[in-house]
Amino acid sequence: MFRSQQRKTKILFGLSDFLLTGLAFWISYRFRQSLPLANVFFLVPDVFLLLGCFCSLAWATTGYWLNVYTRLDAVRPATILGEALRQVASSALAMVVFIVFGLQVKVSRPFLATFMVLSWLFLVLFRFIASSFLPHVRRAFGGERYVLIAGLGPRAVHLAQNLETFHDQGLRILGFLAPTPDLPLPDQSSLARTYPILPLDGLRDTLTRHPIDEIHFAVESSDLPSLEEVFLWCDEEGVCTRLAVDFFPHVNSEVALERIGGTPMLTFTAAPDDELLLFAKRLVDVALACAGLILLGPLLLLVALAVKLTSPGPAIFRQRRCGLNGRLFTFYKFRSMVVDAEQRFHEVAHLSQREIATKIPNDPRLTPIGKWLRRFSIDELPQLVNVLRGDMSIVGPRPALPSEVKQYQGWQRRRLRMRPGLTCLWAVGGRDTVDFETWMRLDLQYIDNWSLGLDARIILLTIPEVLSGRGAS
Repeated sequence: MFRSQQRKTKILFGLSDFLLTGLAFWISYRFRQSLPLANVFFLVPDVFLLLGCFCSLAWATTGYWLNVYTRLDAVRPATILGEALRQVASSALAMVVFIVFGLQVKVSRPFLATFMVLSWLFLVLFRFIASSFLPHVRRAFGGERYVLIAGLGPRAVHLAQNLETFHDQGLRILGFLAPTPDLPLPDQSSLARTYPILPLDGLRDTLTRHPIDEIHFAVESSDLPSLEEVFLWCDEEGVCTRLAVDFFPHVNSEVALERIGGTPMLTFTAAPDDELLLFAKRLVDVALACAGLILLGPLLLLVALAVKLTSPGPAIFRQRRCGLNGRLFTFYKFRSMVVDAEQRFHEVAHLSQREIATKIPNDPRLTPIGKWLRRFSIDELPQLVNVLRGDMSIVGPRPALPSEVKQYQGWQRRRLRMRPGLTCLWAVGGRDTVDFETWMRLDLQYIDNWSLGLDARIILLTIPEVLSGRGAS
């Protein structure tokens, strides 16, 4: 449905999750108090209210960040169960952090377990029945909307097919508007209903006979200049108009209309562009990078000293890499190879298992300590400085060498449209064992599905993967 109506649905079901979580919290608390256990469990009213409100907000907010509320009409049980589990697991982690570092109180483990299970059950049951009443809710909140379609060609018929799927949500097609009287009539055999053909020059009369909420233009791009007067008239009258831009048939980007000064700009975006969410991602990056540098400071000094003592040369290796949209920046890592490794590349190039993004198992240029630094990704820790500088992010496609980027195919270059990171999907899917094309596709999958929740999940999955040393060479 239209974005404005989707926002209403998100608010409605976010509120429902808030209330359901609060109910689960109260029932779990009462249930735990009724259990005949040795330890008596009691929360003072202020703590009970604060923790309950936090949990309700966390559950609803997590559902929003994970885009759960845009998929509530999914009918596949596996989808419903999985989405609810992701939401509860992520929210429960936030709740535990809040209890330990915020409230600093002891909370009964049976209570927490009961609450998490019960809240998950409530959300699952709610989503199972949501698909049946969701159209009625959307219709009740949106009311009936009467639409005219300007155009008679296949594009207009295809638009009518799409609009008919929202008939039970209150959207009503009143007919087709003929831009010129000499156009052939549309083939309505594929439509669920038959609609009248109305002359575009009689639009004012049509409006006097029936309320019209919107006019959707589905015409050829070459016909748009001739319709300028109609657009101006609709603007003057306050009639909502929408323009189908499927004359760009192969564009899969998100489309938005913006203004630069007084010039309207139709914008196509194939990478995340929500400035608020990207700003939140940047704040998280800075916070985690600062915390990492402070907590790992002693380790960084010890590793730098070890690198210096075990092989001649600087402790930090610097290299030019490609960042956001191809910007070049200086990339830092602990040196894990001999000083002249780049000059000796021709000696080992034939050992690489990839044509692009070199991968050489048991590379002879590694220093004695280098293979261990790489195995546990300790050599990457100086990139926290790159994160602070804004060159990189905690999560994102790995920064590539300019020589590698020159060899990219067209579709692979889209991975440059997001700030590079320390870890990404490839790091939790095999690390160095992933072949190059799969690596590229995982990066694009990350870009297409990016959210703050996905970043959090990747970070949590990366930690055990790195500590195990699996998949590194």
